[in-house]
Amino acid sequence: MGLYSRFLLPHLVHAACRSEAHAMERSKLVPRATGRVLEIGVGSGLNLSWYDAARVERVVGLDPSAPMLSMAERAAARARVPVEFVEARAEAIPRETGSFDTVVTTFSLCTIPGSVDALAEMARVLAPGGRLLFCEHGLAPDRSVRRWQEALTPAWSRLGGGCRLDRDIPALLEGAGFRILELETAYAPGWRPAAYHYRGVAEPTGATTRPDPSAR
Repeated sequence: MGLYSRFLLPHLVHAACRSEAHAMERSKLVPRATGRVLEIGVGSGLNLSWYDAARVERVVGLDPSAPMLSMAERAAARARVPVEFVEARAEAIPRETGSFDTVVTTFSLCTIPGSVDALAEMARVLAPGGRLLFCEHGLAPDRSVRRWQEALTPAWSRLGGGCRLDRDIPALLEGAGFRILELETAYAPGWRPAAYHYRGVAEPTGATTRPDPSAR
């Protein structure tokens, strides 16, 4: 891990993800989590304050970045639910099949290199009847914005810890074998190439239908 990734990038990611627009999305999604929760890409722990102690038994926060998890420890001390952290990649979740009632991912799928593999792992660790709660930014519907997303993504990804601006989130979920039950989309305030948000609920169907449509 280079000096940029270890010392500067975690703080840049934290600053970018704690915006008012991101907080609004978190406030609408995270309180819906129930039971045993796995949060993918827990980062600096910005979601932890939104979990409902009356509905959540425990949160396991997974992230591949030790510096980010160190930041999350401080947020966990203020959380209203028990929190455990695991340093691991989403493509290989070190938990047994059916371990969780809810998987939460917020602004994380854009950074995972093997997104379909990661989603397959999320489906594996969900108990029967379990749900994936997701809020992500991604491919915009307007061609003019898409052109900027496609042009900027190579450089943006190198500077942003692997973040892609141009992931088609519904196609990614459906291709990985999830059925989308609820979906809301809109531009959030801010820079439009990174401001098209998807928020919703999905459930695993048990079948992967096609490769990751945006992994390049």
